[in-house]
Amino acid sequence: MIGVIDIEDDRAEWTFPAAPDAVRAARAAVRGRLRAWDLDSLSDLAALLVSELVTNSLRYATGPIGVRLVRSPHLDGVLLVEVSDPLPDPPRARVAGPDDESGRGLQLVAHASERWGTRPGGEGKTVWFELALPE
Repeated sequence: MIGVIDIEDDRAEWTFPAAPDAVRAARAAVRGRLRAWDLDSLSDLAALLVSELVTNSLRYATGPIGVRLVRSPHLDGVLLVEVSDPLPDPPRARVAGPDDESGRGLQLVAHASERWGTRPGGEGKTVWFELALPE
């Protein structure tokens, strides 16, 4: 079951169980919130990058997965997107071969976002990225 932690004017947070349908549910939640914020132009890219990060969390972590969106005037024109899980180890970008079917998620996040990174949390870690808000 999806747990909606918080939805306010400038942020939205959800918790998803570490289950295969978490990717689809996270994409739908992100698209819905961006639509509500009139940020449809970011919807496809944000949903794709969240899918990649939630998939990584599912592959390696066993606990709940958190997704958070923040749009705030304090963030200098960017949408902050965060994906958290209970695994403390930071993700590792790897070079995927031309025939590999996985291993491109972090590369995609790095190339498609303004900035991205990871930070440790009280329990686990957060992978975050920023997308430029339309003017």
